[in-house]
Amino acid sequence: MYVTTDRALADGADPRDLPEITDTLYRFALGQDLGDAELFASAFAGDAELDFGPAAAKWGAAPPVMSGRDTIVSTILGGFAGRVVTTHQVTNPRVQITGGTARLTAMVEAQHLLSADRSVHALLKNLYDVELVREDGRWVMSRVVIDNVWYTGDPPAIFG
Repeated sequence: MYVTTDRALADGADPRDLPEITDTLYRFALGQDLGDAELFASAFAGDAELDFGPAAAKWGAAPPVMSGRDTIVSTILGGFAGRVVTTHQVTNPRVQITGGTARLTAMVEAQHLLSADRSVHALLKNLYDVELVREDGRWVMSRVVIDNVWYTGDPPAIFG
């Protein structure tokens, strides 16, 4: 699930935090795939930022940075509801904990299909760079930057 190294556990960090930190990205992915707003929202800090710009730039798009948990949830789930079906697979998570903050990097493969015509798709392999904080006793993502490693299909048809 995760790799424990001396660097990952700097500053006397608790190794029990590693699975919870990684779980934030699993909640993000599964919340999208199920269209579960509560699960999806549970991955984010209230003032979180999500920057999909580096990934979208690979196919010529320039979306704004999304700011705030409610904006992120409504933008992503609202934009796909009834229109796009997704599946996400999270691999290669790496965690570094420094006091009350953490950093998580992982590869995420995300399949997107138009609900009305599943022959229209976009398969993305993305690198996630995530900053995390504790909020109400739970690790949550405070900043997410998504960059694209490769893609196939038609992302503009999926993302607009």
